[in-house]
Amino acid sequence: MARALELPGTAEALDRYGNRAGSVLVGGGLVCALAAGVALVVPGEPWTDDLVGALVALGVLTLAAGAGSWALARRMRRVLGSGVWSAHPAVSVRSMRSTEAVVLRSPAGDELWPLEVAALRHRYEPLRPGPDGIMWWCGDPAKGGVLAPPGGGALLWTRPIKHRRARQRIVEQAERAGVLGRAIPAQPQERHEPDPHEPDRHVRGPVPEPVLAPAPPVSLVRPPESDTSGAPTYARLAAHAGRQAVPATGKRAERPPRAEADVREVAWWRVRSLRRVAGTGRLLGALVLCLATLGAVLLRLDGGSLMKLFFLAIVGLAALGYSGYQLVARGLPWVRAMHRAARSPVPVPRRYVLLHDPQDGVPVLVLFPADAEGHDRPEGLLPLLPPGTAKHPRRGLPPEPTGAVELRGWRDSSADGRSVVVPFFEGRALWPAEPYRPAAGAGSAALLARLAPPQEPLLAPPGEPRGA
Repeated sequence: MARALELPGTAEALDRYGNRAGSVLVGGGLVCALAAGVALVVPGEPWTDDLVGALVALGVLTLAAGAGSWALARRMRRVLGSGVWSAHPAVSVRSMRSTEAVVLRSPAGDELWPLEVAALRHRYEPLRPGPDGIMWWCGDPAKGGVLAPPGGGALLWTRPIKHRRARQRIVEQAERAGVLGRAIPAQPQERHEPDPHEPDRHVRGPVPEPVLAPAPPVSLVRPPESDTSGAPTYARLAAHAGRQAVPATGKRAERPPRAEADVREVAWWRVRSLRRVAGTGRLLGALVLCLATLGAVLLRLDGGSLMKLFFLAIVGLAALGYSGYQLVARGLPWVRAMHRAARSPVPVPRRYVLLHDPQDGVPVLVLFPADAEGHDRPEGLLPLLPPGTAKHPRRGLPPEPTGAVELRGWRDSSADGRSVVVPFFEGRALWPAEPYRPAAGAGSAALLARLAPPQEPLLAPPGEPRGA
C-alpha cells in the first residue's frame, strides 16, 4: 500500500509549502542583517535607534513565522511519509471560537472526527469542503494530521479540538448537515489501473457487497442519461455539478452583481470588473500611500516621526513598483485580449456544466455542443476568475449548474497556441482566468479527473448509515 508522500501531487505540494517556509526564514534573516548593517554604518544618529528597532521587530516576527511553517512542514512530512491517504465525507463548520473546523466521518462506521484547521483564512477558503463533501486525510484524529482535497495536491494541517463542549457543538452541526447520511467513498489506495493478471481487488477481511454512492436528487439539472463508465460525459458531469451546487444564503449573496458598463460598447477601463482584473486598484492604493507619506514629510515633523515615515515610504514605493510591474507585464495584456474577444461580433452558442476545482476553488466551465445530450463528451474547458467578493466569491456565477452560454473571441492566442475566449451568460461577461482549453490533451484530462473523479463502486460502512 503506497504511502501518502509517494503520490506525486502530494510530494510537490509539500515541497512548495517547505520552499515558502524557507523563503520566509531567509527574508527574516535578511531583515535582521539589514538592521545590524544600519547600526554599524550610521551609529549615533537620532533616527538610527528607531529604524533599527523597527527592522529588528519585523525580522524577528518574520523569522518566527518562517520557523513555525518550517516545523509544520517537517511534521507534515513525517505524517505523510508514514501514513496513507483515506477518503472521508467531510463538512466544514465555523466554530464559535472564530476557528475553522472540519468534521470527517470515519470510514469504519459512524464515528465523527472534529478537527481544527491550522491555516490562515486565505489558504483554507479555496480548499473548504464543498457540498459534495469529500476530503482526503492522513494522520491520527487524536493527535492531528494532514487534510487535502481529493488528489492530495494542496495540504492543510489539522489538529483535534480539545474542548469537550466545542467538540459536541461542532459534531451536532455536522450531523444536521447530513454527514452521517453519506456513503463512504472508495479509498485512494484502492484506485489503480486494471491488471489482467489480477482481476479481483485485494481486500483484507470479509468483502461486503459493493454499493453505489447515493446521488441526491437535483432539480436544477435536466435528467441525464445513465452513465456508469466513469467517462467525462455530459450526464456524469451534470450530475456532479448538481451535487456541488450551493443555494445562495444571505441578502448580499442572493442579490445580483451591481450593473456595470457593457464591455462590447465601451473602452476596457470603463468596465469595473476589468479594472479590478488589471490591478488598477492596487496601483492607485500604493500611489495614494506614497503621496500621503510625502505630504506628511513636507509638514516638517520631528526627526523620530520622519524616520517612521521614511520606513513607511519604503513600503509604499515597494508596493508601487510591484503593482506597476503586475499591471504592465500581466494585467494590461490579458485585459486587452479579453476586451478584444468580448467585442467579437459572432457569438458561438454552447452548453456548459459549472464545476469547481477542489484544489483552489476556481470555477470551471466545461463546454459541450449546444444540443449536448447524456453521452456527449466535452469540447473544452474554461477556468473563470471568481466574479464575487472575497466573502462571496461565487456571487455573479450562473445560478444553475448547467445551461446555455455564448462564447466570443478566438482573435488572440497565448504562447502555447490556445485561444482567448470570453463566455457571456444572459448578456453579462464572465472573465476567464486563462485561455480556452480544448478537451483533448493530457492537461485537460487531468483537470477533468480532478473536477469530477470517476464514480466507482463504494464499500458500504458497517451497518446502515443514519439518515440514508
